[in-house]
Amino acid sequence: MLWLAFGLPSGSEWFWIFVVVFLLFGAKKLPELARGVGKALGEFHKAREDFEREMHHSLREPEVGTSSASTAQSSPAPSAPMASPDGAVPRGGEKSS
Repeated sequence: MLWLAFGLPSGSEWFWIFVVVFLLFGAKKLPELARGVGKALGEFHKAREDFEREMHHSLREPEVGTSSASTAQSSPAPSAPMASPDGAVPRGGEKSS
């Protein structure tokens, strides 16, 4: 957040940043680096769109009045192991008496 106080790089600063990156990675690695950054940004954009679509869908669902919530509640819930009076919970195959 501190770098925002100084502002974004201007034209000449971008030039020096590119020179340093070019010297660090070399001419052969720059296309691979740019391709990786492009794929990462594409995946981020796709994930953001999916998230926004899901949020809009979940917000619209109660307005439409679909009965998906009632069908989800009608399915039987899995039974959890019951604790015995002394507080011990039986393990997988054991049955409590």
